[in-house]
Amino acid sequence: MATLWTLGVDADDPQRIAAFWASVLGYVKEPGFDEPDNASIVDPDGQGPAIAFLKVPESKSAKNRMHIDIRVAGPGAGDMAVRALLIRQKVPDLVAAGATVVREEWYGDVLGHVVMLDPEGNEFCVA
Repeated sequence: MATLWTLGVDADDPQRIAAFWASVLGYVKEPGFDEPDNASIVDPDGQGPAIAFLKVPESKSAKNRMHIDIRVAGPGAGDMAVRALLIRQKVPDLVAAGATVVREEWYGDVLGHVVMLDPEGNEFCVA
């Protein structure tokens, strides 16, 4: 059996960033973690890890050493050209939710992934 774990994330506004990631990942708020200085979101199906957001006094100052990758899903996602189309469809939804596009990364002549920032400047990729 795998070890259960939670991803801990420093935050300026835990409730706001938790709401962003809950919408992006299809997660829900974890009951009991709704104070101004902490928030937690969980997979409603109980399969994925929890993500906890804790208020810290310092702001982000460097590139993340670890980040979340959003893996697009759908029929044909194993085909690179189809996956590139799925990435292009997902990115505008993430921008509407508060993310910012940083750059596109290409694998030869096919879009491989898009690097983005969440509302607090944490890097993540859509692949």
